[in-house]
Amino acid sequence: MSSGSSPSTVPDGAVASVLELIGRTPLIRLKQFERETPGVELYAKAEWHNPGGSVKDRAAARMILEGERSGTLRPGLTITDATSGNTGIAYSMIGAATGYKVKLFLPENASPERKLILRAFGAELVLTSPLEGTDGAIRAVRQLVAEHPDEYFYPDQYSNDANWRAHFETTGPEIIEQTAGRVTHFLAGLGTSGTFMGTSRALRQFNPNIKVLSFQPDSPFHGLEGLKHMETAMVPAIYDASLADADLRVSTEDAHRCVRRLAREAGLMVGISSGGALAATLKFARTLERGVLVTVFPDGAEKYLTESFWTAE
Repeated sequence: MSSGSSPSTVPDGAVASVLELIGRTPLIRLKQFERETPGVELYAKAEWHNPGGSVKDRAAARMILEGERSGTLRPGLTITDATSGNTGIAYSMIGAATGYKVKLFLPENASPERKLILRAFGAELVLTSPLEGTDGAIRAVRQLVAEHPDEYFYPDQYSNDANWRAHFETTGPEIIEQTAGRVTHFLAGLGTSGTFMGTSRALRQFNPNIKVLSFQPDSPFHGLEGLKHMETAMVPAIYDASLADADLRVSTEDAHRCVRRLAREAGLMVGISSGGALAATLKFARTLERGVLVTVFPDGAEKYLTESFWTAE
């Protein structure tokens, strides 16, 4: 800091907060896989470049900002929500940076790495039945908030319009800019559905001819952390099934296989839902003669390195 500068001055090239690092993630061309999709260019948003390591940083930051603007989040309140891990990590990171306590409900079978990261950021964890998935965590957090409404700020990521609006205002415009408006197809997985809903609406507003595709696990019992089998799960209030031009199904095994392929063939260490995104992308792109298809890789591999599938063939 130069002489006479204000203590709050941030020099050029620096940022004032970790929140300023959220968004503007790279778009990576998946050329190694385009030989399987002649005439179709394949791209993925590398969302693990967000400071919390996932796409969920975008929604969490927007929901917390909206909470402060509306007055429902005030100093002294604790941020609480149900999460499969990534949104919780984003809440915890932002809470640590801004001085809010964070209490999270997540299934007990969330990966050990996710739980370690959450505790490293100082979050209090309440582990719920793995048999009930995120639905069990949702029911538990709603009971807590109903019993102690004056102690908590509950963003409710599954029902909060700020979730999808974060992607409408950032992810979608970034894809348009990074493809120079050439994008013809967009594909994303369904968890809270915020990434798919917000990005798709932004792309459709830019060009109504862009096709938007969702995907989800192919069965209720699956290993795709963060994704929902909508037919058997509590459907998020922000989800509108009519938006998608097609809704694809992906198996856990195919997602695992694609995670390994991305590491070994493209040098990309990604998470399981990212593997699912590649599996769905290849499945659909093979039906096209030409196009520019963009998908989202929600997170990286660091939260899944203890999983046994890495050594499978």
